[in-house]
Amino acid sequence: MKIPTAQLLDLAREVIDLEAAAVRALTPRIGEAFRRACELMYHCRGRVVVTGMGKSGHIGGKIAATLASTGTPAFFVHPGEASHGDLGMITDQDVVLAISNSGETEELLTILPLIKRLGVPLVTMTGNPGSRLARQADANLDISVEKEACPLNLAPTASTTATLVLGDALAVSLLQARGFTAEDFARSHPGGKLGRRLLLSVGDVMHAGEGVPRVAPTVTVREALEEMGAKGLGFTSVVDGDGRLLGIFTDGDLRRSLDRGVDIRRTAIADEMTAPCQSTRPEALAVDALNQMEARKINALPVVDAAGRVIGALNMHDLLRAGVI
Repeated sequence: MKIPTAQLLDLAREVIDLEAAAVRALTPRIGEAFRRACELMYHCRGRVVVTGMGKSGHIGGKIAATLASTGTPAFFVHPGEASHGDLGMITDQDVVLAISNSGETEELLTILPLIKRLGVPLVTMTGNPGSRLARQADANLDISVEKEACPLNLAPTASTTATLVLGDALAVSLLQARGFTAEDFARSHPGGKLGRRLLLSVGDVMHAGEGVPRVAPTVTVREALEEMGAKGLGFTSVVDGDGRLLGIFTDGDLRRSLDRGVDIRRTAIADEMTAPCQSTRPEALAVDALNQMEARKINALPVVDAAGRVIGALNMHDLLRAGVI
């Protein structure tokens, strides 16, 4: 039977409101237990081992991944597999984070004595502070919800959302406590766009050697244009006899020269170049070069060494190809 559209939309709004209320209810619960959980994870000399069954396990996998990518080494262990050999993955240097809405999940209770025997600190997320799992915890975080978003109040919905949000709160709090930076994040995500933005240096993407457009200050504007056309970067650097940067001549400079009626066959490039001009260094981050170009509303930069000698060239297309933009 087809459900009326209005009913579908009303139900969707109700689900969102219920889950938002479950998340808001977490705020007043952030207190001593949360502080203790953070303390145990912060001082952990091994890994945070996250475990949980069913939907709690799926949420636990995401929490472990978030912790690992934000400076807290972590991984997920399925409790059913743990009781059949994978418990060996847990060492006495670790902290266990066990997730169970009921706090009575048999697979978790089965491995609980072995965890205790190792002397491993136990942090739990449960919806029942009087449960067996919560009572054994060094810190129990309350993930209880007044009502699941499921109309039958059965399927884990609001409770899993609350658990996920509380896991994010742990990860971000630990990130801040560790002084974890964007560069640290990028190092754990080298294949992603953020990694490319934060780890690539100018030297990784610049043109070098014969690909660098450069002319002497005595050449004519026309000769400079020939160099620009040959190198195809939309500009040429102007350098002295030792290769040090004197100025730059771009497509924009050419338009302004032509507007003034400059004779490009007779006029020296030194008279039409922009000087002083912007430049960057090869060790600079590519994203910083991008920010420099955007702030100055320019499309290219010469790259110079410590002595001011031109050793490279960079434009917006290079940054686009490298995935920095």
